[in-house]
Amino acid sequence: MEASGRVVDLQSLGELTCVETALTHLRRGEVIAFPTDTIYGISCLAQNTDGIRQLYDIKRRDLKKPVAICVGDVSDVGRYAVSDGVPSSLLSTLLPGAVTVVLQRRDCLNPSLNPAAQLVGVRVPNHPLSRALALAAGEALALTSANVSSEPSCVKAEEFRHLWPQLGAVLDGGVITQSPDRDNEPSRQGSTVVDLSQSGTYRIIRPGCALETTQSALHSHGWTQRTD
Repeated sequence: MEASGRVVDLQSLGELTCVETALTHLRRGEVIAFPTDTIYGISCLAQNTDGIRQLYDIKRRDLKKPVAICVGDVSDVGRYAVSDGVPSSLLSTLLPGAVTVVLQRRDCLNPSLNPAAQLVGVRVPNHPLSRALALAAGEALALTSANVSSEPSCVKAEEFRHLWPQLGAVLDGGVITQSPDRDNEPSRQGSTVVDLSQSGTYRIIRPGCALETTQSALHSHGWTQRTD
């Protein structure tokens, strides 16, 4: 298939067609690309070990560096991570949103995904296509930015055109402009990554594009920052 033939345009074809096309490729163990609320990501089914290998190969990512998972609803976070120590009101304030919450992983998560890590980052993007796709899949998606490691993150599909031949499908949702701490300006920082694995305290792993709103939510719930 020509690289351009892998592109599925959200505006012209609609969300349902995009989701159905993406699911076909995901269930074959392939890697796809789609927009989130921050930047474009590449993704596979988190429980599919062959897909995980492809994801790392396409990204040219060090196998020791973990990738996050994406779920469709806040209620799904606890399926794959231990969220008991995080009040539901706090989790619902942070998610859906441009935040990756890092928690203790559950044993049901594919052991081939981040095998050396006891924690896992979980995303619920504030983007209708991302969430619809994760909900339709019925399971977690492994998710990382749609770029080769060390290259800039992408806010439109054309920016990672060189990766298209390695992807099953590219869901083109246009230019991503939303950024929680800005007004409709593109941000290539990606999500704010915060470790919530120790109840009552948090650690910022990556400031990302939603640092101010994330810290405000945490402080309003009485959580304090740690720097370990």
